[in-house]
Amino acid sequence: MPQPPLPAAARLCASLLIASVWTAMPGPSHCDRGAVLRRVGGDRQPDLDAGSLRPRRALSLEKQMSLHSSSFVLKGDATHNQAMVHWTGENSSVILILTKYYHADSTKVLESSLWRSSDYGTTYTKLNLVPGTTIVVTSFYICPTNKKKVVLVGSSVNERDQMLFISTDEGSSFQRQTIFFTPDSLVFHPKEEDKLLAYCKDGRLFASADLGRKWTLLQERVTKDRVFWSVPEVDVDPDLVHMEMQDTSGGYLYVTCLIQNCSDKMVTAQFLGKIDHNSLSVQDNYIFVKVTTGNRTKHYVSYRRNEFVQMKFSKYALPKDVQIVSTDEKQVFLALQEWHQMDTYNLYQSESQGVYYSIVLENVRSTKQPEENVLIDILEVRGIKGVFLANQKLDGKVRTLITYNKGRDWEPLTPPATDMNGKRITCKAPDCQLHLHLRWADNPYVSGTVHTKESAPGLIMGAGNLGSKLVEYKEEMYITSDCGKTWRQVFEEEHHILYLDHGGVIVAIKDTSIPLKILKFSINEGHTWTVHNFTSTSVFVDGLLSEPGDETLVMTVFGHISYRSDWELVKVDFRQSFPRQCAESDYESWELTDLQGQKCIMGQTRTYRRRKETAFCVKGKSYTSALSTASCQCTEQDFSCDYGFERSHAESERCFADFWHNPDLPPDDCHVGRTYESSTGYRKVVSNVCEGGLNKEQSDKQSNCPLLPPRGLQVGIKGQMPAIAPGDDITFIVHQEEGDTSSTKYQVDLGDGFRAIYRNLTVTDEPIQHRYGTPGIYKVSVQAENMAGRDKATIYIQVTAPLQEVHLEVIPIAGRNHQVNLTAIVLPAEANLTVFYWWVGDCLQPTLTLQNSMLTSFPEAGEISVTVQASNGRSMVQDTRTVRVYDNFHVIPLSFSRHLDRINPNIAEWREDVGQVVTKILAKVTGVPLEYLVTVVKAGLPTTAELYVLPEESSPAKPSLSQDKRVPAIMQAFRDNNVSFVVRGGLQVLVLPADPNAGLNTIESTAAAETGHGAAGSPGVWAVAVIFLVSVIATASFVLYKFKSPWLRAEEVYPPLFFRKLPGSRSVYAQMHNEKEQEMTSPVNHSEDTQHIIQGEEFIDDDLDSQTLGNHSGVVLSVNSRELHSYRSS
Repeated sequence: MPQPPLPAAARLCASLLIASVWTAMPGPSHCDRGAVLRRVGGDRQPDLDAGSLRPRRALSLEKQMSLHSSSFVLKGDATHNQAMVHWTGENSSVILILTKYYHADSTKVLESSLWRSSDYGTTYTKLNLVPGTTIVVTSFYICPTNKKKVVLVGSSVNERDQMLFISTDEGSSFQRQTIFFTPDSLVFHPKEEDKLLAYCKDGRLFASADLGRKWTLLQERVTKDRVFWSVPEVDVDPDLVHMEMQDTSGGYLYVTCLIQNCSDKMVTAQFLGKIDHNSLSVQDNYIFVKVTTGNRTKHYVSYRRNEFVQMKFSKYALPKDVQIVSTDEKQVFLALQEWHQMDTYNLYQSESQGVYYSIVLENVRSTKQPEENVLIDILEVRGIKGVFLANQKLDGKVRTLITYNKGRDWEPLTPPATDMNGKRITCKAPDCQLHLHLRWADNPYVSGTVHTKESAPGLIMGAGNLGSKLVEYKEEMYITSDCGKTWRQVFEEEHHILYLDHGGVIVAIKDTSIPLKILKFSINEGHTWTVHNFTSTSVFVDGLLSEPGDETLVMTVFGHISYRSDWELVKVDFRQSFPRQCAESDYESWELTDLQGQKCIMGQTRTYRRRKETAFCVKGKSYTSALSTASCQCTEQDFSCDYGFERSHAESERCFADFWHNPDLPPDDCHVGRTYESSTGYRKVVSNVCEGGLNKEQSDKQSNCPLLPPRGLQVGIKGQMPAIAPGDDITFIVHQEEGDTSSTKYQVDLGDGFRAIYRNLTVTDEPIQHRYGTPGIYKVSVQAENMAGRDKATIYIQVTAPLQEVHLEVIPIAGRNHQVNLTAIVLPAEANLTVFYWWVGDCLQPTLTLQNSMLTSFPEAGEISVTVQASNGRSMVQDTRTVRVYDNFHVIPLSFSRHLDRINPNIAEWREDVGQVVTKILAKVTGVPLEYLVTVVKAGLPTTAELYVLPEESSPAKPSLSQDKRVPAIMQAFRDNNVSFVVRGGLQVLVLPADPNAGLNTIESTAAAETGHGAAGSPGVWAVAVIFLVSVIATASFVLYKFKSPWLRAEEVYPPLFFRKLPGSRSVYAQMHNEKEQEMTSPVNHSEDTQHIIQGEEFIDDDLDSQTLGNHSGVVLSVNSRELHSYRSS
């Protein structure tokens, strides 16, 4: 995915990861946030040596040098293991230092101290933000357009109170501002100094227009580091915010909004459809996103906020990853990992709109980092545009290459003529070339392995080695002052580098884990070096800092004497060493040339100036290095290969077409009535300014744009899911990837009777707004047609109200291995296309159905949990019930007085209450313990119920009634009319067996019957035999129910009257939402309810496609053949 580029000259780092105790350098759209400094090393013996190198000195100049060093200890902060340091700005002597004790296990800052210097770091004062109160400051931010404005983020020790401290005078005073959220990061506006964005770890994004005094919540599901302020001179409104946010379905969208109103209704989706997580990047003129479908990833770009277009790479590159190197100079330079590459990337370059890409260098080395981060060995040399260094890996060898024309030509680095001791180097290419490590430092207060600066063009210092390849453990230091044409070795070991006074002073401190007290500096671009003891006691060096812009001659060394000591700050001041300001006569000019001596680079000659080696003066803040530029006539070197073409390895100046590319095809934006030129295979680099001369872009072959049929037609929804509520506004967007649009008509059918014909629909980006009033599934289709052909796109829209509730209907008592019907009743009842997920027992894998009921069985006795989730694309609700499973029990069908039907609201709560009343009365009248009785009132009319008599748990210490005694006692209570209760109005409701002559049903599991529970001589077997005999004779008092088995089906043995069917998807539960207080008085339509009961169940259609979309009859998605057969036969 595209990532933001690092600051100029920083080696590309895919999601550069700073360790938990570090903070990354600020990006271009962020405020200048102080980076985090950590302590390194331990208590080791100091290195009193100057190192293995004894540098050459210019004795006459050395005598004139007068360096002043002063040390200051931040007392009381010995336990603090992090520091954030910031020089507030140009022409300022103020330095702010925040030290912190970061607890790694809790990932929290437990203590902090804020120090301020107003004399370039000579002395520091500890600031007390709230007298008498301990405050923990976690970070601070400096406004990029007004360095006097500082914002601290802090909290009370217990983190109960969150607050900001705001300063408008470089930290001289602070105003406390309490906030109601915990910011993870702040982002200043790039132009308007009082506007801020605050991001929280929970995904909330806030905005302030008054430097943090008042905050407004923008959105709640925003992706971290994917928030961007408007880009000046590109975005129209400066208050616009670009962001990647998560929608309610879990997908991610690219949206924009204004900070004044960023509600869900005001957010505008700028990309049609969902994008990949962490893929949004806003850089200069370009916006990048990516979309992965299946195993294919497509990358899209928007140029100057126009419509997104798919980025065109080599057709069969099939990119696994894309990282943006730079987007300046109205061109995109990126690294792409093709499908076959493992530890390398290819470099590509675009035309001005960032759509068409051509390869410029293959197999650039990459390194995998923790947490899937990637480092790519490509570095932009700051100060001179178009110059890049890259490490190419071929046949296992890594070598360093340089380009002066932004990738058109690459050459290896020329080795120095002599080593650092003046000894001539005799080896020859290709076994003798200079190779550099292109690592970017994790510590933002030290340089990486290669150091360049905008203020010092042509000056490059790097660590590497001579030979046929780069050697990881060799880190000799080399320098060039003519942008890589000639190099000199200066040290045998790696050093941290700091440029002062536009490179007029170069400071080097050895990169080592042992304490130091010396530094080396050069005032003649590295030709000679002087050693200086910056402190009397050796310290572990943690970082180097100078005023932003590298224009001063004051620097600060940060370190500590031991791991348990306080932080020590050493100020080194070079100002007294230079007696005067440089005059024009103190400079000499030099022309930029490449390794072949060519002066015309990127279409122009460029002349710079530098201080003469003998001059002893200060360049100062007004110094400019560039002298003059002059355009050149265009030559072969000014043209690179066009899209679809590659450079020939045999003939380096010739570009040939790839086998998949037809250069004679018209471009996508070719409209009827216009003409186009076939590509010659060459194009001029966008930033190349050559004039006249050779024009390899000019084609002699011009053709009229043909009428192209529409291709790649898409219809989508702007900022929404394809599931909405009735009455919601919905906006459709039509996009066409290829073909003519000016003469194409678009027939739109929104599925509810609305039809229209549009012209130039995709050109004008005219949205189609609509509102559906009725729930259902609507097929939206768009057909694009012109004289050359047609294309069609379809999308289905679900219009449904959010689910409010689901109620799981299941009998609370079941027999082992007996099929049980589970039914889910959802509200609102008109919700369509609801998907049901069923969990039975401890199984984690649900059964998925489109029908609101399913059959299941329980193989084991005990309490079994049953859960159903109902989802309709807009919401999800859940209900859980517990079923008690037994091997055997008794069931007595019950009936009620007819007048109970008049007050039956037919809701679940009412039925549960009536069942509990009946159970309590029976337990009181018969003496049967309450835990062995369960009364279940059935849904529908007339009101009926079933009484379950559960088996007793055998307990020798407490004799109880046998089942034979309990059941007759219950039946006697019914015959004596002792089971009744009173309802509203004083009506007496009598409870009786449904069939007084039938008695009870004995439920027995298949396993129990087959394993001898009814063996000869036992009361159960004789009871079963008698009951079966009586039922055959048709004078029965009892009917035996036996559960299904592989050899016997209940319907075939017993009359249908006694085969119980629980309610299906069309049963009468529509009144679930009635209040409990209305249960006994709510009216009910008897005839309608009775009709529902008689209606029965619907059959499953074998053809899933024949199901109606708007109000489906139900489809079982996972059911085996036996279950399906049983369901149909039932």
